[in-house]
Parts: sequence; C-alpha cells; structure tokens
Amino acid sequence: MDDVTDATLIGRARSGDRQAFGQLYDRHVRPVFWQAYAVLGEVGAAEDAAQETFVTAWRKLGSIPAADSALPWLLVTARYVALNARRGDTRRQRRSAEMPDDVAADDDVEATVEAADVRAEIAQAVAALSPTDRELYELCLEDGLTYAEAAEQLGLTHASVRNRLSRLRARLRSDLRAVKETA
Repeated sequence: MDDVTDATLIGRARSGDRQAFGQLYDRHVRPVFWQAYAVLGEVGAAEDAAQETFVTAWRKLGSIPAADSALPWLLVTARYVALNARRGDTRRQRRSAEMPDDVAADDDVEATVEAADVRAEIAQAVAALSPTDRELYELCLEDGLTYAEAAEQLGLTHASVRNRLSRLRARLRSDLRAVKETA
C-alpha cells in the first residue's frame, strides 16, 4: 500500500477524517475477517463480526494504541466480537430449544412449568434493563466473564462493572421476589 502508518491514519481519523479510517479498514479488513472466521467458522457470521470490529474501532478511536500497526488491537477485538457472537448464538439456541426428549414422564410437571415461568420472568426483567446492563448480564452472569474482561470489552472501568452488576443483581432479586409473592 502506501507509506502512511496506522498511527497516522488513526490520528487523522480521531480528527474526523473518515477517509483515513476507510484506509485503515481497507488495510486490515481481510485479516480481521479471517480472525473472526477462525472463531465462528461461517462466512456470514465472520463478515458481521468483522464489521462490528470496525464499528467498535470507530467508537473507541481514542483508546486504540498509537502504534505503527493497529492490527494487533483489531485482531484481539475481532476475537472478542466473534466469541460474543458465538456465545449469543449458543444462548439463543439454548433458549429456543424445546424440552429435551430424555425428560422422564414422571418428572414433576408443576416444577417444570414453574421453572419455565421463572425463566420467563428473568428474561422479562433482563429485557427491561438498559442496553449496557443487559450486555453486562449476558457477559458476566450468563457467559461467566470476569469483571475485568467485561470492562475491557465494554470500555468501562472495573469498578463501574462491579457497581453496575451489584445494582443489577439487587434489582433482579427484587423483581423475582415480587413475582414470587404474587404467585
């Protein structure tokens, strides 16, 4: 390509130069796509993850290290985006799965129905959360990411993640207690 470094392109993009960001995209979209493909194994999903990686890069231009190459940062971000996409697909499949065939006929039907009601209430309570809190719920409580990993992924501080999750857990406990009392 040309002799312009990624650091120069990032600096220009931080100043609002969309063409500089476009050059950065053109320069690195293929390796970012292949990183996502290595995780997801599907072309369409990898294309979506690559696109999301560059959307994240645009939003976080100020935090991308001003190094000669932005590729390491982009590849790590692409991996996280792809892993999140894969976890999201797994969660959706798990949620949409019907009752397993191996459930015995003598299982407590009432308990099964009650558990389904609780899951529905949790889903409703989570849906009412802010987008950031919903993402924190998914990353930390469903996917088991650490506070530090979630903080890095969302561009928040460790303390912010810890405090938000504490409030989120308290709210969900309160919402579920209210449901239990009315049942």
